[in-house]
Amino acid sequence: MLPSLEYIKQTRQKLGITQRRLASLTGISTSMINQIETGRCKPSYDTAKKIFEILSTLEGKSAKKAGDICSKKIIFAQKDDILYSVLEKMRLNFVSQVPVFEGQKIVGIVSEDNLAKKMVENDEKNIKNMTIDNVMEPPPPVVDSVTPAKALVPLIRFAKCILVTEKGTVTGIITTTDILKMVE
Repeated sequence: MLPSLEYIKQTRQKLGITQRRLASLTGISTSMINQIETGRCKPSYDTAKKIFEILSTLEGKSAKKAGDICSKKIIFAQKDDILYSVLEKMRLNFVSQVPVFEGQKIVGIVSEDNLAKKMVENDEKNIKNMTIDNVMEPPPPVVDSVTPAKALVPLIRFAKCILVTEKGTVTGIITTTDILKMVE
C-alpha cells in the first residue's frame, strides 16, 4: 500500500527539490508531477510507486544520522579518577553525565542523579574521595555514527546518553538536549 498522494508535494518541499528535479529523477514529465500534486491527475500504481521510491531514497540520504547530531566534545573520566575531580569537571563543563573509560574501553557512566542518590546514602566526605568505579552505573548504549537519528529517540528515553562511534572509536555523545535540537 502506498502513502497518500499529498505526501509527494510535502516530501518534495521538505527535501527542497523542485518539481522539475523530481521529474528528471523519476522519468516523469514536470507537467505530470504538477498535475499529481495539484490533484488534477491520479497516477497509475507504477508511476506513484516510482515517485515514492525516489522520494524515500532521497529522504534516507538527507535524514540526520547520529554522527550529525552528536556533540564531538566528550567530557569523560577514567575508571580510577577521584570522584571529586570528576564532579569539578562536570560542574565546569555544565554536563550532567560523564562516560567512564578504562583506557579506550567504555566501562560505565557517572550521572548527577546517581551521584545525588549516593550522597544521600553515604557520608559526603567519604564519597568525595572515592574513585569513580565505586559510583558509576553501567555503560550507556553505543551506536555507529550512521545510525538514523530517529532510531535514537526510543533509546534516549531509557539512557542518560548515547555514545557514538566511528570504526570502533568513540567520537561523540548524544544527550536528550541533542535529540531535542532535531525539532528545530
